[in-house]
Amino acid sequence: MEGSISRFLLLVFSLLSVVRAIDPFTYNNDTFILHGEPYLLRGGQMDPQHIPHELWPDRLEKARGMGLNTIFAYVFWDQLEPTKGSWDNTGNNDIAKYFRLAQEKGLNIILRPGPYVCAEHEWGGFPAWLSEIPGMVVRDNNKPFLEASKAFINRLAEEVGDLQVTNGGPILMVQIENEYGSYGSDHEYLGALKDIFTAAFDVPFYTNDGGTQAMLEGGQISGVLAETDGDVYDGFAARDKYVTDPTSLGPQLDGEYYITWLDQWASNYTHKSNVGDKEATDKITKDIKWLLNNNGSFNLFMFHGGTNWGFQNGADWADALQPITTSYDYGAPLDETGRTNEIYHAIRETIGAIIGEDKLPALPAEQPLVEIPSVKLTPSVGMFDSLPKPIEKEFPVNMEAAGQATGLILYRHVITTPVSGTIKTGDKPRDRVLVYVNKSRVGVIDGTYASPSTVDVDLKEGDVLDILVENLGRVNYGPEIVDQRKGIVGNVTVGESVLSKWAIYPLPLTSPPDSTDSKTPLKPSATSGPIFFTGSFDLDKVGDTFLELPGWTKGVVWVNGVNLGRYWVVGPQQSLYLPWCYLRESDNKITVLALEPTGTDSSVRGVTSRSWGNNPDPDAP
Repeated sequence: MEGSISRFLLLVFSLLSVVRAIDPFTYNNDTFILHGEPYLLRGGQMDPQHIPHELWPDRLEKARGMGLNTIFAYVFWDQLEPTKGSWDNTGNNDIAKYFRLAQEKGLNIILRPGPYVCAEHEWGGFPAWLSEIPGMVVRDNNKPFLEASKAFINRLAEEVGDLQVTNGGPILMVQIENEYGSYGSDHEYLGALKDIFTAAFDVPFYTNDGGTQAMLEGGQISGVLAETDGDVYDGFAARDKYVTDPTSLGPQLDGEYYITWLDQWASNYTHKSNVGDKEATDKITKDIKWLLNNNGSFNLFMFHGGTNWGFQNGADWADALQPITTSYDYGAPLDETGRTNEIYHAIRETIGAIIGEDKLPALPAEQPLVEIPSVKLTPSVGMFDSLPKPIEKEFPVNMEAAGQATGLILYRHVITTPVSGTIKTGDKPRDRVLVYVNKSRVGVIDGTYASPSTVDVDLKEGDVLDILVENLGRVNYGPEIVDQRKGIVGNVTVGESVLSKWAIYPLPLTSPPDSTDSKTPLKPSATSGPIFFTGSFDLDKVGDTFLELPGWTKGVVWVNGVNLGRYWVVGPQQSLYLPWCYLRESDNKITVLALEPTGTDSSVRGVTSRSWGNNPDPDAP
C-alpha cells in the first residue's frame, strides 16, 4: 500500500511538473518563455483610457508597426468604479475590448492594475470615494483599503480573466502595485496584495521599482519577479546586486524606459520632448539596441501618452501643488494625436535592423489635420444662474463628502452679522479658490503657490459670499497621496469669525449646462462670475485639430458634449487636442467655461500646428 501511495504521489508530482513546464508564459533565470520559445518583451506603455476607443485600432497598429510585440497597460480604478459598487466598462473603459484588439493586431499585454498606478493620473488611479470610508489609509496594510482593493481586483479579473494567456488570451503577466519601494517598505501590505492577485489571476506576477537598494528592498515580494525602471544599466546592475531572494530573480526587464517626461501647468519650460534632439534620440536607439542584443526586455514609457480627458490629470507636490497638463503627450514616439515622429522612426529602424525589416508591418495612413476658422462664441449662461439643488450644512464639507470626485464645488453663505478681515478657506486651499462677494470676484487663493495670495473682505448684512473651489487634480505620487480630499476641509473664517450655515453646490461638470437665456444679463468682465459660452461650426471635412483659445484665461472645453479638458493661459499647453472622432461635418457644438471672463474672450479656432509656451499668471500672488 505504501509503495502504491508513493508511486501515485510521484505520478501527481510529475504531472504537475509537466503542466508547469508547458505553461504558455513563464521564465527561467534569464529568459521569458512564450509557448516554449524565448520571448523578449519589446514593449511600450499605452493606456486605453487615455485614448478615444475609436482610435485604439490605429494606435495598436502603429505600435506593431514600430516593432513592438507587447503593450504595457495601466487601468484606472477611478474610471472603472466611479462610485462604490458601480462599474463602467463602456467606451474608453472597455478594457477587455482593448486587449482583444491588441491580440488581433499581434500584440500581447502586460497588465498593470495597481491598485495604485501613479501614471500622472488623478490620485494615482484611486477613486475619490475611498476618502469617505472610515479608517481608510491608501497604500497600506489597512483593512478598509485591502477590502476595497480586493473587490476591485476581483471585478477586474471578471472582466479580463478570460483574456489571460492561460486561456488563450494576450495577457502574459500582471504587475502588483507600482514602485512601492519609492513609497514604503511594508511587506505585510505587499504580501496581502500578492494573496489578492494570486486568487484573481493565473499568470506570472512582477513588481516594478526604481534601481536603488532601498527601492528594491522596499518593493520586493518573495515569490514575485522583481524588475526595475529608469536607466537600464543602473537598474539592471542594482537588481543583480540587491535582489538576493532567488524566488524574485529571472530575466531583466526595464519596466519603464523613459522616452522623455511629463508636463505640468505653470512650469518654467515650454514642453518636455526630445523631438529634434539628435543626441537624445541616438541614446534611446543605442539603449534599445543594447537591450535587444543582451536579452533585455523593455517598456518604452510612454510609447503613446494620449490625453488626460476631462479631469483625469493628477498632480505632483513640491511645497505646493503641481498639476499635470491636459495633454499627456510625454514627448512620446507616437505623439498625442497618434502621429509618428523622428523618435518613432529611429526606434523602428533600430528594431527592424535586429528582427528583420520584413517583420515590420506597413504603417496605417495618418488622419488629416484640419483648420477650424475662428468661431465666435456668445455668453450662454452664468454658472451662478444654473446651479443644482444645494446641500444645506452648518459647516462646509469636503467635495468627497458631497458625493463628488472632480470638477468644482461652490460654497455659499449669506452674511447675517457684519464681518471683515482675511478669509481663510479651511486648512489650506484645495486647490484653486475663487472668492466672490455679491457675484463679483474679489480674489483668487491658488494652492499651486507655496505662499498663495490672501483675500481680505468687508462683509455687511445681506451680502452673499461665494467660494468656488476647483479640484486641479489629486496628487498621484509621494507622501502627500495619503490625504487628497478636495473642496474645503475645516471651517471658513473671516478674521476671527467662523462662518456657519452654508449652501453647498457640487459642480462635477460631467456635461455642460443647457444653453438657455440667463436669468440676468451677462456682461463678461474681469470681475464677473464664471460664464458658459457657446457656439457652433461646420467643417468641409473631418480631421484632427488643435483648439486654441486666444484671450481666454482658464476653464474647460466641451465639443459635441465631450469634455476635452482644461485650458489655462499660464501654459505650457496652449491648445487642446480635438480628434476627428469627436467631430462631424455639420453643426458641431462647442461650449467653453470661462472661470475668469475677461470681456475680450469670445472666439476659438482650430489649427494644424501645435504651439507650446508660458505666460504670466494674471492671478499670481
